Amino acid sequence: MKRCPWCEGFELYRAYHDTEWGVPVREDRELFELLMLEGAQAGLSWSTVLKKRESYRQAFDGFMPEKIAAYGDKKVAELLANPGIIRNKLKVAATITNAKSYLALKNEGQSFSEFVWQFVGHTPIQNKRRSMAEVPSKTAESDAMSRALLKAGFKFVGSTICYAFMQASGMVNDHLLDCHRYTTVKRLPAV
Repeated sequence: MKRCPWCEGFELYRAYHDTEWGVPVREDRELFELLMLEGAQAGLSWSTVLKKRESYRQAFDGFMPEKIAAYGDKKVAELLANPGIIRNKLKVAATITNAKSYLALKNEGQSFSEFVWQFVGHTPIQNKRRSMAEVPSKTAESDAMSRALLKAGFKFVGSTICYAFMQASGMVNDHLLDCHRYTTVKRLPAV
């Protein structure tokens, strides 16, 4: 079975590629989680975060922004002592800041899903890449998303992080044309 070459190497990567990567996500909390995990990955490999994803979910209360926004010094100290996550002060602080920014958008009547999906016109971009060399690290759409998120108060949302988030959440289909998931993902409803 032909897959995108980046996922070869260990089973967890392959399972993620074969079941999640590129599948359109529309639920606000799930999108928030994905963006936070992409930010946690900055400077590291995605496999590092993927291995720790369940620990992240437990440590960050299922990525419920309402809970995260209320974290105080005691909870931050607990997180920084937790070996199940990446113990980086800036990334932990950014997750709390981002939860507050997420809630601010919500309080303004803006769904997080609507906010992030606007950068692709609410419809997945179907790329037709033949090799990994053709896959960019950022695009005009991820640049625009990054600027808007930063303006809304989010942290660790540079354009490269935003593009990885767009790939993971199905805003763009970057499965290679010869990957067994390309056509399946392309046919998924964009709802």
